[in-house]
Amino acid sequence: MTSPLTSNHPALGEDDAAITPEEFRSVFRRHPAGVAVITGWSGDRPFGFSATSVISVSAAPPVVAFSVQASSSSWPGLAAADSVVISLLSAAQADLSARFATRGIDRFAAGGWHRLPSGEPVVTGAASWLRGTVVERIPVGGSYLVAVRVVATGGAEQTDPLVYLDHAYHRLDESTAL
Repeated sequence: MTSPLTSNHPALGEDDAAITPEEFRSVFRRHPAGVAVITGWSGDRPFGFSATSVISVSAAPPVVAFSVQASSSSWPGLAAADSVVISLLSAAQADLSARFATRGIDRFAAGGWHRLPSGEPVVTGAASWLRGTVVERIPVGGSYLVAVRVVATGGAEQTDPLVYLDHAYHRLDESTAL
């Protein structure tokens, strides 16, 4: 029997793993990624988490996607939310990213965010942000791939982005250009 988090596609069969999860993670540790905080409002409370999995899917219509572990404490809120905000972080926001990546705490208690007029929380001072409508949640392995139709943007500050590589935060600036 297939679990609800495993595709029926034969290429994703649990018994066909050619590499271990640790081998897989070691490859992506050496692949730099921009850092974002994904936030939303569900019921009477906000949810949010750090992510390095945000990708641009389509410019017309504007669609982005990200992944989230099914075991994430933010998943119940994200599963019920109609909209989210993706705050793309600046290099000065490593502490905020670490907070939103920490399990078992109230990630919103220390501040650093405000609500948009539409109600969703957004990171204050983010390099830029995207607000969108969740259009699809696709179970893949132990995670969900979430597609979002972007309906508003903000920020777009001229600031160095926050990048994550090999368990550490990094800054990209004009001195790192080739």
